[in-house]
Amino acid sequence: MRFIRFLEKSVLFGFLSFIICYIGINIYALITPKLNITNNGTYYLYDNQDNLVYQGSSTSSWVNIQDIDKKLVNSVLVVEDKKFYEHRGFDLLRIGKAMMTNIASGHIVQGASTITQQLVKNLYLDFDKTWKRKIEEAFLTIITEIQYDKDEILEAYLNTINYGNGNYGVSNAAKYYFNKDVSNLSLEEAIMLAGIPKSPNKFNPVSNRDEANKRAEVVAKVLYNNEFITKEEYESLNFTNLEIYGKNSENNLQMLMYYQDAVYKELEDLGISKSILETGGLKIYTNLDMNKQASLEKNILKNMGEEKEVQVASVIVDPETGKIEALTGGLDYGTSQYNRATDSKRQVGSTMKAFLYYGALENNLISSSKFKSEYTTFNINNKETYSPTNANDKYANKDITMAAAIAFSDNIYAVKTNLFLGTDLLANTAKKTGIKEELLPVPSLALGTGEINIIDYATGYNTFASGGYKKDLYLIRKIEDNEGKVIYTKENKKSLVLNPNYVYILNELLSNTTSSAFRDYTSATAVTIAGKLSRKYAIKTGTTPTDYWTVGYNKDDLMLVWLGYDNNREFTKGYSNVAKNIWADTMEEIQTGLENNWYETPNDVVGIILDAVTGEVTKDSSRAIMYYYLKGSEPNISKADVVNKEEN
Repeated sequence: MRFIRFLEKSVLFGFLSFIICYIGINIYALITPKLNITNNGTYYLYDNQDNLVYQGSSTSSWVNIQDIDKKLVNSVLVVEDKKFYEHRGFDLLRIGKAMMTNIASGHIVQGASTITQQLVKNLYLDFDKTWKRKIEEAFLTIITEIQYDKDEILEAYLNTINYGNGNYGVSNAAKYYFNKDVSNLSLEEAIMLAGIPKSPNKFNPVSNRDEANKRAEVVAKVLYNNEFITKEEYESLNFTNLEIYGKNSENNLQMLMYYQDAVYKELEDLGISKSILETGGLKIYTNLDMNKQASLEKNILKNMGEEKEVQVASVIVDPETGKIEALTGGLDYGTSQYNRATDSKRQVGSTMKAFLYYGALENNLISSSKFKSEYTTFNINNKETYSPTNANDKYANKDITMAAAIAFSDNIYAVKTNLFLGTDLLANTAKKTGIKEELLPVPSLALGTGEINIIDYATGYNTFASGGYKKDLYLIRKIEDNEGKVIYTKENKKSLVLNPNYVYILNELLSNTTSSAFRDYTSATAVTIAGKLSRKYAIKTGTTPTDYWTVGYNKDDLMLVWLGYDNNREFTKGYSNVAKNIWADTMEEIQTGLENNWYETPNDVVGIILDAVTGEVTKDSSRAIMYYYLKGSEPNISKADVVNKEEN
């Protein structure tokens, strides 16, 4: 009896508490300012000139519910929230069914969020599955239902929901996918759009046409079963032949979204999650140089031609500041959102030799230090052997200098240097320049067998390009909240980690890769692009069976280009020249109008004109180059042959 009375009192107390809370929430909703449910400009990206280049959804594209094609409205309602106009923010029957389904399956397979709940979640909440977040969602859902009528809520939802590929709102989505106004869609187009928000990456027809078609068929079936379309309309639907436009009217660069995704990643590193970004109305000021980004994309597409399987990643950096000014993580964001610039690691090939030879210079080898280039089997720890080969099995079969070894990218010379210095030195040098990847100190590391991410790798190369200063590479310079308050500003930090004298000598050595003076058993590795270049650059190429690299820089720009297959498939035909031409065409274009901004020779460095391959005094001017040395380390040549910096 006591238990029954206790139960009655508990039920009465719960009911009264609910009534009091409900009345309280209603009073609160009526006396407080309305929630802003028109915040469809969820975030803003600005370039380096403070021009708006992207926003989550454009306020200029907001459309009234009356102007949205009824076919689309019906499709959204039937697939997302059939009882939208009947409930007060929560569909209790749907919640109950979802709970039973999830309990029966043992895990969550079905959700029950209404359109109002989804709107609140998209505009105001992160996506953490915590009780606190769910309570906040419930509270804001009730407030929204009190403060706005159903048409206003549905209008806000349709104008703010994510439709994939950077499109927020039905107006942007209709223009992007079908090049149409949202008031003039076909039945197939309306159905396909309605299916996208369930999983924008999976169901948008540009990235995943097959999945988008399957999802559209599901939506169509639900429409037919609920008598929104006739049997004749249902049976005549054809999603396979539906023409997809897949372009934006502004900034229509098919690789630009890779830069945006890299910004997302940097925001996460700064402690700002993507969900906060998409709900907070943040203004993000980036280092994006639209001219450089457009040039990069244009020259990639020009040189890649009709190639669709080989992928490309590239970054352009300002060496002085570490600003990432252009980036692509793939050939076409519309077909693959995997960002190879930020997320992949690839073997770097002979581009690793720059780090090897800086370490050599710092440890008493000089530009004219010699090793014999010949086929060699190395005994490693008396337990194993290592037999690297030169490209096309070509060897000098004589002593060559470090300058020649760099220009020719001689593998035998590199491995001999690595073993002579001790294999720890190369790995430690790479780490000193800012490369975070842990590299194994093995003989083959000199040939670039280590796998490194392209931005991580660019950090190391930028230390050479900046004259020895290690700097953080970054995309974001400032962040403001929606009220204009600055919440983050990038602090430019740098530290001198390399000897500027040796960096200068290395940069000069790398500039020889385009020199025709290096003619012997092979030619300089970048001589094929020499005719395209109007100024001086430090350049290093790298090739593995699965990767092609070109890295180069001067004081104004550093650019890295990588080509390869996502599945690490080996190349069956050469793409080395493609990588080099992308680099050359882009660098020359972005430096148009600039002076030949090469590095000033340090006071402690001297130059001597010698034979390119042998490092001896020569009377053949076609084979003569300038060798650079730290004062006191130069070979014993007559003073008449020494050229100081004023004469150079």
